[in-house]
Amino acid sequence: MTYLSRIRINPLRAQSRAMLASPRVMHAYVCAGVPATPDSERILWRLDVDNSHRPLLFVLTRSKPDWSHLVEAAGWPDADGEHFAIGDYTALLAKVTIGREFAFRLTASPIQNTNRPDKPTPAQAERIAAGDRRSFRLAHRTATAQLGWLLDRTVRHGFEIPPARTDPPITDLTDDKAAPAPDVRLIARNRQAFTKGDRGKQIILHTATFEGRLRVTDTALLASALLGGIGPSKAYGCGLLTLAPLPTGR
Repeated sequence: MTYLSRIRINPLRAQSRAMLASPRVMHAYVCAGVPATPDSERILWRLDVDNSHRPLLFVLTRSKPDWSHLVEAAGWPDADGEHFAIGDYTALLAKVTIGREFAFRLTASPIQNTNRPDKPTPAQAERIAAGDRRSFRLAHRTATAQLGWLLDRTVRHGFEIPPARTDPPITDLTDDKAAPAPDVRLIARNRQAFTKGDRGKQIILHTATFEGRLRVTDTALLASALLGGIGPSKAYGCGLLTLAPLPTGR
């Protein structure tokens, strides 16, 4: 069985600030919510900060979690109201049928693999000079490249992004034909730097949050993407694709 959780985060708590500043710290708290070890269960999570005063943490787990420690450390443990919600994911997966459309959100780490970076770092230049032919994993940093990264991967993940119903057409410069814009928006782009391990190795993470409308083309592939995530850096809050009913009228 699979569960999707939503946890309210109080950004004014001291521990909350540490969690919000470092995906590594947040990952540790997320993993503590399930009895399984991180290497035995795939856990996906995403932090939504549409309202910076009320961040929401979404977590997908295979076993039923317990978020008491998160509420105690980073929530409102003595306040009224719902501190977290846990839902059975089976009901959503049953609704994934060919041709059905959903609103979606995804925070991902768009990357490319290349053997020759345009502007290699000193370490990369040293590897190239030494004849190392392994490819480099580089982050896409522009909005155009990040959107292109997502659009190039929709088919392999069992969905397509239909044309926007209200946006004006975009002119394709290659053949001057009008092409409708896909119904997807890049609502956030972030760069995060944090340390990992006892030696303090610095990790730099470039993320992009996409929101829009998708249409199911392959139920098995989409179910795999929903359960397994999309793209790299899943331990650091990337890859969780969530679906929701389309707004009324769409």
